[in-house]
Amino acid sequence: MDFGKGYGKTILFGEHFVVYGLPAIASALGSYTTAEVKVLKGQGWEVIDNRPATPGYKKQKFDEAQESIKNVITFLNIDSEKQKLELTFAGDLYAASGVGASAAQCTSLARAINYEFNLNLDDEKINEAAYEGEKGYHGTPSGIDNTASTYGGLIWFEKNLSGGKNKIERLQSKEKMFLVIGNTGLTASTTEVVADVRKLKDENPEKFEKIFNTYKDLVMKAKEALIESDITTIGNLLNKNHELLQEITVSGEINDLLVNIARENGALGAKMTGTGRGGLVISLAPDENTQEKIFDAIQEKGYMAWKTTIG
Repeated sequence: MDFGKGYGKTILFGEHFVVYGLPAIASALGSYTTAEVKVLKGQGWEVIDNRPATPGYKKQKFDEAQESIKNVITFLNIDSEKQKLELTFAGDLYAASGVGASAAQCTSLARAINYEFNLNLDDEKINEAAYEGEKGYHGTPSGIDNTASTYGGLIWFEKNLSGGKNKIERLQSKEKMFLVIGNTGLTASTTEVVADVRKLKDENPEKFEKIFNTYKDLVMKAKEALIESDITTIGNLLNKNHELLQEITVSGEINDLLVNIARENGALGAKMTGTGRGGLVISLAPDENTQEKIFDAIQEKGYMAWKTTIG
């Protein structure tokens, strides 16, 4: 029996800036979720969720996951009234906020259904099915997570502020790169943090214009460096992006702590990723030995961490 696979993702550059129409760069992770589908007698579906997860994540997301599964099944025209589906999820991607866990689940399910029912879908159709699944989790998703999960690799993303189609461009890097993701264990409300930044921007328009211009230059350099797999430049730009996130008050003390642990243990660069004020931190290692050193250092301080690759 074939299983479906969906990759996790991380935002390398541009969280918060993307809200204002500036480009962001995301990357699929080497870690992934798998799904297997068995057809049984009966109706509906049963979920066996063996994914590793941060405490409380699966319970918190249960209703959204059910809606997501329904969306994927419906989009692919599978009749769960005439047959019962046993859906088993596993893989090495931690189910946690900030790593595209929901998109990975949606993509893996779409692929598993494709294999089980011999639908002969191409990646574009898989991506569409995963996007429908993401609606169960996020209402109006951007599309960046499911695209990274379906195709892998690097994604250049620009939000259309007029409500039209967002720009999503796939980038190709020359070599794989080694990342460590650290989890602060804290979760902030994305809605609240984004609102705080907007208020700060409205109160300091000139300061933010300067920050935005600095970021525009940074993200263009990052795009070139990622395509060339120039890890020294990428690391430097990750550090600079983190400084900008500090300026707009979204990096909390605990984010800065993990960033400093990573840098002190050989990271070429490190930054918070996602919402901030907790959540996740990413760090770029020059090689696997340094990746292991950073991973160990973060865990020794009592924080969860995992190793993965991008590119």
